[in-house]
Amino acid sequence: MKKLILLSALCSISLVIFGQSERYTAAMKKNLAAMDTSFRSTAGLVAMSNNFERIAMAEKTQWLPYYYAAFSQVNAGFMEQDKSKIDEYADKAGLLIQKADSLSPNNSEISCIKSMIASCHLMVDPMTRYMEYGKLSSEALDAAISQDPTNPRPNYLKGQGLKYTPEQFGGGCKTALPEFEKAMAKFAAFKTPGELNPNWGKEQVENLVKECK
Repeated sequence: MKKLILLSALCSISLVIFGQSERYTAAMKKNLAAMDTSFRSTAGLVAMSNNFERIAMAEKTQWLPYYYAAFSQVNAGFMEQDKSKIDEYADKAGLLIQKADSLSPNNSEISCIKSMIASCHLMVDPMTRYMEYGKLSSEALDAAISQDPTNPRPNYLKGQGLKYTPEQFGGGCKTALPEFEKAMAKFAAFKTPGELNPNWGKEQVENLVKECK
């Protein structure tokens, strides 16, 4: 009898966990499917960030919702036209990615977001902030490459940063193109670990390569 009770309890627990997992996956897929549409405005990206943060707060142990919440938030910062508001987006993204980092340390994808956040702070005032945030951005990308040499996104972001750096400071297409080409080669071979994992950047790199050629 005790064995039957124990077995019944274990089955009930398994069903609850399975149900939670199904709800999590469905919620993540729904928001990822709407991600492209959210890029139409800063408000759309902030709403998307809030959606992922709610999923993260419900799940507690999953790093991906915090990652996408930070990703959406920092892109809202890049889109913001009022420079007095950009730091606020970047700071919020920083808090979110810290939570992702605590759940999945030494993660190449998370390091990419850290670099993006530093770049977002940098764009507020490149002349006075370059020494601090330019260094942080570069270090995060170096870490991302070290953590996963197969990940194409660090090279994409590194090339993007170079492309929009003035030529007199070592930037421009000439220095950016080799990074884009590395990213393209990696995208061709990259296997996404799971259906919810990051899979962005290929189309953007292709367009940047065309621009540089």
